[in-house]
Amino acid sequence: MPRVEDANSLPLEEYRARFLPVSLAVGSPDQPCHCIRLESSSSMSTQQFEDCFNLVASSSANAYAASSIGWSPTKKRKEMKLPDLHYLLVVNPVSRSAASSVEGFLSFMLTYEDGHEVVYCYELHLAPTLQRQGIGMHLMSLMEHAGSRTGVEKSMLTVFMENEAALRFYEKLGYTKDDYSPEPRTLRNGTVKMPTYTILSKSLQEWATDEEDEQHG
Repeated sequence: MPRVEDANSLPLEEYRARFLPVSLAVGSPDQPCHCIRLESSSSMSTQQFEDCFNLVASSSANAYAASSIGWSPTKKRKEMKLPDLHYLLVVNPVSRSAASSVEGFLSFMLTYEDGHEVVYCYELHLAPTLQRQGIGMHLMSLMEHAGSRTGVEKSMLTVFMENEAALRFYEKLGYTKDDYSPEPRTLRNGTVKMPTYTILSKSLQEWATDEEDEQHG
């Protein structure tokens, strides 16, 4: 079985054991350690799903609506339930019960894009109180770790052109414009129509090389 299909067929606990570090937590001596849980689109509770959807709606609904993609709550909910989608949930560090509210998340999928095996970041959202604490960078690192351990070629994501802060964030992490990102289009009347979003990618081959060096070092 191809590795993408093989990985996506694994039970959740085996998926985590094979593709993610032992500890998912993030924190520092002067800040509480945020608990991060791996869930799938089918294992999340109804409340966790609603928390994630509300984070997307509150932070990105306007950007979706202004783009060529458009905003549809129904379509977004359906996308967030795709079978092979996995979630890294950031929950309240004080209350770690199953009912803890989700304060941030990254959703990703091991999949194919234009014939390439990739790990694709679908959404990354953090509550304002969790921003600028390195949590977003940590979530991206966990996703890239999963992609590297699976053996896929690269990590990919879509970001709105108007979201300059996100563009700077991803560029800082080493993401560049992918070859399949949409280009400006010239209409018949000569008007140049700029894309409302861009597709960024990052090779994970360096990750794989680093892991091999550690194993043989």
